[in-house]
Amino acid sequence: MLDLSRLRALHAISVHGSVAGAAAALGYTPSAVSQQITKLERETRTTLLERRGRGVALTEEALHLAATAQQLLAIVEQAETTLEERRGLPTGRLSIGAFASAARGLLPGVLAELDREHPALEARLTEVDPHLSVDLVARGVIDLAVAHDWDIAPLPAPEGVAQAVIGDDQCDLLVPEDHPLAGREAVRRAELAKERWICQPPGTVCHDWLVRTLRAAGYEPDIRHQAEENHTQLALVAAGLGVAMIPRLGRGPLPAGVVAVRLDPVPVRRLYALWRTEAARRPAIRAAVDALRVRGAEVGLAGSGCVASGHPVSSIAGRA
Repeated sequence: MLDLSRLRALHAISVHGSVAGAAAALGYTPSAVSQQITKLERETRTTLLERRGRGVALTEEALHLAATAQQLLAIVEQAETTLEERRGLPTGRLSIGAFASAARGLLPGVLAELDREHPALEARLTEVDPHLSVDLVARGVIDLAVAHDWDIAPLPAPEGVAQAVIGDDQCDLLVPEDHPLAGREAVRRAELAKERWICQPPGTVCHDWLVRTLRAAGYEPDIRHQAEENHTQLALVAAGLGVAMIPRLGRGPLPAGVVAVRLDPVPVRRLYALWRTEAARRPAIRAAVDALRVRGAEVGLAGSGCVASGHPVSSIAGRA
């Protein structure tokens, strides 16, 4: 009889591509995950991992076993969902993935609320790139994701994934305090043609949005500095090295030497909660989405509490 926890470890490695990634997702140490795989190799009398440089790769036998593990884990999830629904209370483990600024500006309050109101629920947060979160939900790697999109880059929701709007996060132009635009009430995008920009690296949602938006305004942005973290971008702005467009969620107080100026029209990114439609009956999902909407309103997300389908969360079970 194959051990389900060991199959779960193998499946996590296949999804995340490394023992360390699997360990982070499962909440274990890399050593514990490696021990699970060693025991699974003994059980199956099969080599499952091969060394590739500093990392590992799944053997062909391991890939087949990981695919079977995904099917088994889906069946277990269905059973757990049924039991939780019959109890009528949020229980068990709920894995949540969120992009960086939501993990910082939204999730601490949500997790504290869930801990306080639902002690039988074990919510776990993992920071994930919004590009990856929808796929992670669809494949059952995480139960719930907080993701975002922009007006020119809509968030895809594949079949089998439901979504609810948490709210809209507005974005400001951040400039040094001695910048000519610092005293303006509002600035149009066409006025930014000669600015030096600070933004996230290529391939990120915010970088792609900035480039596409400014090209649509008729010019190629002069991107001088790239940094993942908003706080690093703010430090570069404070040093007078350029301007940046940064959303408000999770940004915190502006450092000395930085001024926020309203853009006209105001750039907005929309935040969503996403979950598998087959798990929509779970009280844990409903409790988490409700907490996200409430917390979204508390931190100033515009329109928080709306739902993508136009229905309350309690009535969209099974809707894609």
